[in-house]
Amino acid sequence: MTTARGVRARARIEVTAAIKDEARRQLAAEGASKLSLRAVARELGMASSALYRYFPSRDDLLTALIIDAYDSLGECAEAAHAGTDGTAAGGPRERWITVCVAARRWALDHPHEYALIYGSPVPGYTAPQTTVAAASRVGLLLAGILRDAYRGRGVARTPLPAALGTEARRMAADLAPDLPPEAVVALVSAWAQLYGLIGFEVFGQFNRVVEDREEFFRHAADRLAHGVGLVYPEPAGAPAGNDGGTAS
Repeated sequence: MTTARGVRARARIEVTAAIKDEARRQLAAEGASKLSLRAVARELGMASSALYRYFPSRDDLLTALIIDAYDSLGECAEAAHAGTDGTAAGGPRERWITVCVAARRWALDHPHEYALIYGSPVPGYTAPQTTVAAASRVGLLLAGILRDAYRGRGVARTPLPAALGTEARRMAADLAPDLPPEAVVALVSAWAQLYGLIGFEVFGQFNRVVEDREEFFRHAADRLAHGVGLVYPEPAGAPAGNDGGTAS
């Protein structure tokens, strides 16, 4: 019995992977709005009723593809950051740039999956809460770098306009209560700008505008690091940490 269950489980994994692969092919050819379970089933030689046992609806299949894309992006960024061993020559600033560069590289290597998660919304689809953990991976990685800097040599703090104070405190309480509100506002802004930069390149908006896009992006990522307060590179071998305060 155990062997039979194992065989069935492996078969389900293989069929699920085949369905996703065909769905990704259709995304590349037609776009997410035209994804069809019937078309996927037809290409795989399956009855539609059989495919529904794996994904009851188009939205369920889309959700699975979205989570896979976010996880793939997150794994790429995390692997690049792990390669710095948390102690890259430029300290937190260089770690930040490394993560940004990895996100860009993933997007250029997976343009259709990038479009699925950061392109135009799919008509009639609302991403469920189950996508949040995967979608947060790169943001949490960047927040961790900022947190390390804040606890170490410090981050430069830019005063917020009074009108934004209440919202800034709410954002900090929800997202990173151990960081000052102005740092959290800067982090969210940089996170949005990062994907805007990447999207401009993936979707061709830099054509005939930016030629050396790799160097341009590194500079832009460095400016984003500066914007969140990472203006104090740690020299190699510097002792960790002051009292966790900030500098300006």
